[in-house]
Amino acid sequence: MDSLGGCARMLAGMVEASHLSAIEQLPALAEKNAAHAGLYDVMIYLADLQQEVLRLLTGQGTNAGEGADPELAELRIDGTLAGRAFQDVRVLPKPGAGGVDWWWVPLLDGTERLGVLRVSARVADEWAQENMRHLASVVALLVVSKRNHSDSYARLVRTRPMDVAAEMQWNLLPPLTFANEEVVIGAALEPAYEIGGDAFDYALAGERVHLAIFDAMGHDASAGLTSNLALAACRNYRRQGADLIRVSEGIEQVLIDEFGRANRFATAILAELNTRTGVFSWVNRGHHPPVVIRGGRWITSLQCRPAHPMGLDLGLPVTICGEQLEPGDRVLLYTDGITEARNSEGQEFGLERFVDFIIRRNADGLPVPETLRRLIRSVLKYHDGRLQDDATVLLVEWHGGAHRKLHL
Repeated sequence: MDSLGGCARMLAGMVEASHLSAIEQLPALAEKNAAHAGLYDVMIYLADLQQEVLRLLTGQGTNAGEGADPELAELRIDGTLAGRAFQDVRVLPKPGAGGVDWWWVPLLDGTERLGVLRVSARVADEWAQENMRHLASVVALLVVSKRNHSDSYARLVRTRPMDVAAEMQWNLLPPLTFANEEVVIGAALEPAYEIGGDAFDYALAGERVHLAIFDAMGHDASAGLTSNLALAACRNYRRQGADLIRVSEGIEQVLIDEFGRANRFATAILAELNTRTGVFSWVNRGHHPPVVIRGGRWITSLQCRPAHPMGLDLGLPVTICGEQLEPGDRVLLYTDGITEARNSEGQEFGLERFVDFIIRRNADGLPVPETLRRLIRSVLKYHDGRLQDDATVLLVEWHGGAHRKLHL
């Protein structure tokens, strides 16, 4: 009962004090209230935009780890125990001479990986670890509730300056990860600090999941404006109840009204997944066809007669197509920056290498977000660390009625 009471006081204290607190005050709130549950030495680490490092939120300023020991201010995600807890989404102990020095606890908002907590316990038992997970849950919720109006958060998760187009794009995109009992959705895009014309979107409405991926002409701020306008128009028409064909036609008209005919255009896949039946419907506006992975194999690219890119006003008919998915199927939407990234010898990364990478990581049992993080690392490495074009992937995995367990 004491343990339960201590946990309740910890969580209630965090929530009550958070209403008038900024994100910089979360470390102090966590440390103070964790003591009710026998936890102490709480440190909050948040992942950077590219998920390469974990950076300490100190609450003492707007720079990463300001006022902290330099060895603790920033930790690599690859090659550290903290990073492994983040990658694998599991609590990991840091063994010490007298037992366990501390634990690394993932910070999750749903299935979006925000970072990790470092926390110690006065008594290293099962109750302590349960309390750590509860503490991490409420810290994650508070981070998410406060990050959108915090420049401190934006500075903390950036490892270098961001251009204006990327600033605009990141503020419009949904989170990179979502999951419920029916679907897992994951996304990744690079170059994170110089995004041009790529964008993605997803949203739920009852038993339907709406999905979209855009690739606007160019690699500058104007391309960013084009894709942002296309994304906003997509949401606007979709929320008025328009079907996929009407949504794509509405986007095209908005682009023409703003930029004129053929001055600015974007390719896209606009799709819906019925989570009850598994029917995947889509329209292709001059984009690469989606890929379906089933049973650990690439079974098909979803062919559908493409219409012209939105904004060109060529008068080609827009066709809606459908595919019956099976439980466990993964559908990949992507832009050409993924497949056409070239190495120093001019060889493309290629569609086959891209799909094979996803299949192999799935066979390794990696969660969708970690698979996409490693995919982007692989694409960047293949291209010597710098892309000449935006590279975006949007993945949806349908669990079907037989799959009721939430997959992280």
